[in-house]
Amino acid sequence: MSYIAVIGAGSWGTTLARLLAEKEYDVSLWVYEKDLCEEMKAARVNRVYLPGFALPDNVTFTSDIERCVHDARYILNVVPSQFMRSIVRSALQHIAGDSVIINAAKGIEKKTLLTGSSIIREFSEHKVAVLSGPSFADEVARKLPTAVTIACEDTPTALLLQEIFNTQYFRVYTHDDILGVELGGALKNVLAIASGICDGLQLGHNARAALLTRGLTEIKRLGVAMGAREYTFSGLSGLGDLILTCTARLSRNYTLGTKLASGRKLNDILSESRSVVEGVATAESAYELSIKYNVQMPFVEQVYKLLYEGKDPGDAVRELMNRALKTEFNA
Repeated sequence: MSYIAVIGAGSWGTTLARLLAEKEYDVSLWVYEKDLCEEMKAARVNRVYLPGFALPDNVTFTSDIERCVHDARYILNVVPSQFMRSIVRSALQHIAGDSVIINAAKGIEKKTLLTGSSIIREFSEHKVAVLSGPSFADEVARKLPTAVTIACEDTPTALLLQEIFNTQYFRVYTHDDILGVELGGALKNVLAIASGICDGLQLGHNARAALLTRGLTEIKRLGVAMGAREYTFSGLSGLGDLILTCTARLSRNYTLGTKLASGRKLNDILSESRSVVEGVATAESAYELSIKYNVQMPFVEQVYKLLYEGKDPGDAVRELMNRALKTEFNA
């Protein structure tokens, strides 16, 4: 029996499992790859996704989803958004009715255009929360100062989760705008691809500053149209995460953008990594959401066309710079 179940043993899931275990919670970590699971049991290290960081003895490893979540009080989902539907649905059969499900995956499901919490709510009436913010797994694992947001509509649950996750190096704030927090965490990945392209083309610091500022405007437009609160996107899960992923080479989305700018093909880039680059799928979902809600998102549109229609990066830049002139706000 584990107090907290973590579904997904990528770099972020493993890091959070380690953080929680070091706070002396019993943690069960679900590992998709059975061979990796056995290796982690023996070595107590995730060699593939988080090498160099030993996992405490109170972390147990399993590839059996039922065993992972059975009797756990808190269920933390860290499975990428495009894969979480089937995994979470199978896990829900074994989750206690009073358990709380926390989504820490950043993305928007293709076709349904749903965020992680919305996917969970399709199958479940459990209390749902979202953990998001500017937080590279490697830096959290090294216990460098990090601040994130936990969003939950139930205030007592939010305050309890804040205490569970907070440490001297991992500061947790509370919020109640679940949709806004999830959209900020997802959409910044699309703009991180654009930022990588910008730097890969050596367009300069001015261009990147414009991208971050106007890109945040796009995120706000869509978020408000979908029912989120505008001020949420000025917080950690919006502006904070946007700054991080658009300026740091640790970002997989940013790195993909730099490689696209050099002329490399998308499929070739993706084949080189075992980790999911969430911004690729989210670009398609975001573009479709912009059409659905009739919201102008020129950066998202150009990233979508680069990824899915093979548009030349230079042509995308020229098109963005030659759009009709507008006022800065409300345009």
